[in-house]
Amino acid sequence: MTAVAGGSASSAAMLLDKIERRVARIGIIGLGYVGLPLAATIVAQRYRVLGFDVDTAKVEDLNAGRSYIRHVGADIIGGMRAAGLFEATADFDRLAEADLVLICVPTPLNKHREPDLSFVALSTEAVAKRLRPGQLIVLESTTYPGTTTELMRPILEATGLVCGQDFFLAYSPEREDPGNPQFGTASIPKVVGGEGADALALAVAFYGGVASRAVPVSSSATAEAVKLTENIFRAVNIALVNELKIIYDAMGIDVWEVIEAAKSKPFGYMPFYPGPGLGGHCIPIDPFYLTWKAREFGVVTRFIELAGEINTSMPHFVVDRMALALDRAAMKGLNGSHILVLGLAYKKNVDDLRESPSLALIEALEKRGARVDYHDPYIAEIKPTRDHPELAGRRSVALGAAAVAGYDAVLIATDHDAVDYAAIVGQAKLVLDTRNACARAGAFGPNVVKA
Repeated sequence: MTAVAGGSASSAAMLLDKIERRVARIGIIGLGYVGLPLAATIVAQRYRVLGFDVDTAKVEDLNAGRSYIRHVGADIIGGMRAAGLFEATADFDRLAEADLVLICVPTPLNKHREPDLSFVALSTEAVAKRLRPGQLIVLESTTYPGTTTELMRPILEATGLVCGQDFFLAYSPEREDPGNPQFGTASIPKVVGGEGADALALAVAFYGGVASRAVPVSSSATAEAVKLTENIFRAVNIALVNELKIIYDAMGIDVWEVIEAAKSKPFGYMPFYPGPGLGGHCIPIDPFYLTWKAREFGVVTRFIELAGEINTSMPHFVVDRMALALDRAAMKGLNGSHILVLGLAYKKNVDDLRESPSLALIEALEKRGARVDYHDPYIAEIKPTRDHPELAGRRSVALGAAAVAGYDAVLIATDHDAVDYAAIVGQAKLVLDTRNACARAGAFGPNVVKA
């Protein structure tokens, strides 16, 4: 048995015994793109999971064995239900039933690009109302260093229970990569930081049993910083190749060819790829959590903020390239053109619309007078979003030779594998490719323009 320490040894030892015998009940708050895959991974280790969500439609779907996330299909949910190991609920009074409570809620930015931790705060308050001795609470949502200690701990201790003695608190950042067949939740190591030695030992024991391994660090703030570092690394490098794309484009050089050749170097280089902008809940948002927190310490984050500016500007570069390509190919501007945006999800082979640059592209094209449709094999209808509410309700159009040929241009914004790019090139008047999808499919033609 993993060692626990201090005056809390009795309650910690009891919880550790439950974890090691797989009899601890796991509660997960938030059943979205992080919480639901996590639930499936934990159930696979024969733990009982009670999932909490404020969306009653989600709760009903899950309890009926239906799924709303493509890579966690109905077969998985149905199996979890049939085994009697998973139940969803909107009744937060049942948090008292859980031995471990894992919080997987959104941490967006507000309109001033400042952290919005309202979902974390509300979830912590919900836990506090039902908090009992012997529980381990773990935050998985991405946030700035200090959130677990400075925000969550005071809310929980306001109950009169003492962290590290009566209950335990830890942070373990989610590392989901939807659509990546090589890495699932179970195969990705889990970084863990705790509020004290017992919390760390308990979290390591649990996550070490459901993921490939647990990676302990010295504090919850360090674990929070690990997650931000991972995503800032990606954001900065993507900004670099996006800027290189613009530079090389002006020189008549194909940045995709450059990257392909550069990655032949077996050391000192890691390939990153340009695109029409950043999407998903992590990379476009997480860097600004650190820039906001850094101001508290009088530190200016020039490099991170510059990367954010470059990535945010990419949809405007793509729209300008579309206008130029239309002018050259058809002597026709954007105003009055009919354009098909191919791919709405923020990345290939997923049904996730969060922060997708395709939404910004549609809005920017329409502001310049274009009529825009979209096709996405995984997103039949645009759901309401905070930044683009006017697009809600639009539906994916069908692909067909006559339909594609009827558009003035096709803009490839997301390179889903399910699309026949050779057919698109053969049918479309003009193809603006932001993902190098046509070249990868071996589809070349004078009507293809990279952007």
